[in-house]
Amino acid sequence: MAAPAAGPGCWSENILDYFLRTHQIATEDGAEISWYHGANRRAQTEAALRSAAHMVEADVLLPSAGAGAVPSQPVMAHPPETHSDNTLQAWLAALLPSTKGIKLDFKSLAAVPPAMALLDTVRGRLQRPVWLNADILPGPSGSSNVVDAKPFIDTVTSFFPAVTLSLGWTTGWHPEKANEGYSWEMVREMESICSGLSQPVTFPVRAVLVRQSCPQLLWLLKRSDRYSLTVWTAKDDSCSTEDLLYIRDCFDKKKVFYDILEPQNREFKQAIGITANL
Repeated sequence: MAAPAAGPGCWSENILDYFLRTHQIATEDGAEISWYHGANRRAQTEAALRSAAHMVEADVLLPSAGAGAVPSQPVMAHPPETHSDNTLQAWLAALLPSTKGIKLDFKSLAAVPPAMALLDTVRGRLQRPVWLNADILPGPSGSSNVVDAKPFIDTVTSFFPAVTLSLGWTTGWHPEKANEGYSWEMVREMESICSGLSQPVTFPVRAVLVRQSCPQLLWLLKRSDRYSLTVWTAKDDSCSTEDLLYIRDCFDKKKVFYDILEPQNREFKQAIGITANL
């Protein structure tokens, strides 16, 4: 018997609405949502499940040939790593008994169809936020390969028409020089891709590049009430609490989520009076 479909709009529900409705947060504020980032290997996945995080983020790719890899079996790894002790199938099985939302980040188009097929087998048991992410456009100092936008979106939505899409830009950051932010050309190109969609879209943006990009990103958010931002930090980014507070003051608190690494996450939440969930 086929698994029952996820509830109407389940994966398109705003995560603030979901976590408020399930009494996991107290206010309609994106900073209330806590994240566990990079839960790829089994030990990291187990740590994420033990944590108080509301959302668990992990990376999906197809392993390179050799080392006993099964080419069609998606695994949880972030380049330059291409192998893992955790498959997507095992990762989903581990997450299912929890109440945590999930965000899957795709590093290549090849991993998307087999991953969607695996997600399809558990959709009836994932009555919670599900976000599917890919970097589909080159961004500030971005050097990584992009995931081709149209086939990514078409494949994902052919399986899950109401899923929340997380569509971003490749980025780089250089501490020794001034870094340009997201340009008008970049945000307009993203809007041209997303304007014809019906799904909610969140735009992952690198925290160290947001302050100099506020006019462009404010413009983008105003194009649709389906849009939001997810502000993230990389391991070696020099992102101050002051920068994060500036971002918070510029945008609607209901439209910005913060996937921030420690210690910035704790310092930021202390500054705004929110207890950091770890």
